[in-house]
Amino acid sequence: MSHLLTRVTGHVGHITLQRPASLNALTHEMCQQIEASLDDWLKDCAVRVIIIDARGKSFCAGGDISEMYRTGQAGDFAYGRQYWRDEYRLNAKLANCVKPIVSFLQGYTMGGGVGLGCHVSHRIVGESSRVAMPECAIGLVPDVGGSLLLARSPGRLGEYLGMTGSRMHAADAILAGFADYHVPMDRWDSLKAELVQTGCVAAIEHYGLETPRSTLARNQSQIDHHFSAGTPAAIAASLADSGTPFATCSLELMARNSPLSMACTCHIVRHQRQAESIEDALDVEYRFTYRSAEDGEFLEGIRARIMERGTQPRWMHASIGEVRRDEIDRFLEPLGELALNWDIDQ
Repeated sequence: MSHLLTRVTGHVGHITLQRPASLNALTHEMCQQIEASLDDWLKDCAVRVIIIDARGKSFCAGGDISEMYRTGQAGDFAYGRQYWRDEYRLNAKLANCVKPIVSFLQGYTMGGGVGLGCHVSHRIVGESSRVAMPECAIGLVPDVGGSLLLARSPGRLGEYLGMTGSRMHAADAILAGFADYHVPMDRWDSLKAELVQTGCVAAIEHYGLETPRSTLARNQSQIDHHFSAGTPAAIAASLADSGTPFATCSLELMARNSPLSMACTCHIVRHQRQAESIEDALDVEYRFTYRSAEDGEFLEGIRARIMERGTQPRWMHASIGEVRRDEIDRFLEPLGELALNWDIDQ
């Protein structure tokens, strides 16, 4: 079976991810196929709406990083860099698409799944939805344009979600700007059928529920207090001094993550608050991901978290307080002629 099913039905161009056993992890080939379908449907007047959904219990738990690990271990960093270039180009196209795109985000929507489903015009979550940017746990930073979503989240939710990798339920995802509509999952098929028949996304308004109060909203004041501290080390110190259940839980989540990645994430999210476009955000993210396998901790994070589950990664730093500002600057330094070139990459 193909990992991707694309077809036109009625007024809808329909993309379905079909790797349920792998939580629909996004391969390089899938990125290229999705982009090709978008390009075709933008020129097809019969297609009024695009749907992106998935088989199985999860929408997309991230990118398929097994090949990146294999090639990186062999000293070949070109594959991973090309994967990210092509994936980021797709992320930008989804965000800038002039036709409405509706994503149905059941189960896990993480990392690459956020890039695929959370930049589009109409983002639907339900009872099972769990949305997160957990890249710091594998030695990366929130990418695929996720840093821009984090930067635009209310208050200091961006720093909190990026540095902890905390998972959002439906109401949290809507509050943080990763989703738009809470629709009961037993009504998703009916909604898709109506979109096929009418091609009118206004129909979504008739299916949604009133969004319940989110956990993030209840913790917003604590998040804003601790995660507005001036440096990543000061954030950790503020949490440690607090001793509240929320602060303790946050520190436990952060203890899993690469100190270097968390420090860079904090800097990136704050920088992206001045970003004017998703292209600006992706450019900054690519500076880190380009260097992550050869000079960073990406391969070590994959080894410990994915290949040898349960193993503690051997991070470069024992704590976030050890990460120097010049190290952050080195990983986020512009890439010059190696940077994403949107005149070509688009």
